[in-house]
Order: sequence, then C-alpha cells, then structure tokens
Amino acid sequence: MTERRRVAAVIIRDGCVLMVRERGLGPTGRHDGPEYWTLPGGGLEAGEEPEDAVRREVAEEVGLRALDVRFAYEAPYPSGWTSCFRVEVEPGEPVLGVDADLTCGCPRMVGLIWVPLSRGAAEGEVMVATLLSTAEV
Repeated sequence: MTERRRVAAVIIRDGCVLMVRERGLGPTGRHDGPEYWTLPGGGLEAGEEPEDAVRREVAEEVGLRALDVRFAYEAPYPSGWTSCFRVEVEPGEPVLGVDADLTCGCPRMVGLIWVPLSRGAAEGEVMVATLLSTAEV
C-alpha cells in the first residue's frame, strides 16, 4: 500500500450502502479490466481537510450533497489507508459522476449500486464492505 491519504463515504439508505462500480486498467492501458465496487471516495487534494474531501467526492461521484459528515473508521485500501465517514445526504437519487481527470477516453466509474448491509456482532452495528470484487465460484 502507498501512503496516499484518501477518504470514503458510507451512505446508508433503507438498509443498504451506496457503492460505485468501477473498471480497473486492462492490458490495453484502458479501463476495460476487472470490475469492482467501492465506497464513493478518493484522494485528498493539497491542503484539503478530510471532511471537505468526502463532501467533494460525494458530489463528484454520486451527485448528492452531503448534509452531515462524521468520522466512522479507518480501512485498508490498495492505494492507502482510507478514512471512512458516515455521510447523511439530501433526499434524491444518486447520479453517476464522470472522471474528469482521466487521460484516456474510457470511463473508470461505470455504475452505482445499493448493497444490502449485514448485521454486525453488537447491537446497532453493521458490516460495511469498503471494496468488493467479482469472482466466478
């Protein structure tokens, strides 16, 4: 893992958490590789506070406005440790954003999905996946 600081938003609605479906880089150098699902989020910009970064990422990736942002937990991620925040958003349906910073003409973000949450061991606790991958089993 690198030491890049990143943030992620835990947006829960009706017992599900919102995740972004993305494509990894394939052998062609384009985003046509394996698909995976991740919490909306990304890296901090220079001088940006984590709470501001998660608000920005929510707006950019899922088109929602964050109303309340509270630190929840730290989680490992391939590009570095991620500070995960519980985010309450304004009413409305999420809309997939666009990766304006990509140098290729292929999208990295390709969909949104609400993933059902599993209950944790303690009362009121849920298990939140930070990163999901597909596999043929």
